[in-house]
Amino acid sequence: MKYLDCVEVIAEKPEYAKEGVHKGMHGVIWEPEPDNGSWDVLIPQCGEKEDIADLYIKEEDLKLVPIMNAAVNEEIKAQFERSEPTAKDLEKKADDLSDYLI
Repeated sequence: MKYLDCVEVIAEKPEYAKEGVHKGMHGVIWEPEPDNGSWDVLIPQCGEKEDIADLYIKEEDLKLVPIMNAAVNEEIKAQFERSEPTAKDLEKKADDLSDYLI
């Protein structure tokens, strides 16, 4: 791998998910050299939207792709946002004490 190569994340790991990066997302290598076996990868969204992340990802968790597709990143991001509980969901659970035992 080298600077400006297009890559796909091929592993789902907590340290990547914490930054909003999930398996299947595309990015570009953003530094000319790896750091301790990890590459600095920029994970963008389409157009002028803020990037999802700029983080170090282990080389074994990446594969080269011929073309980066930021639309894939937005689709994957949306899937994870729909599956995460919202503040409203958490409020409902806090008020529902019907299963509470003393």
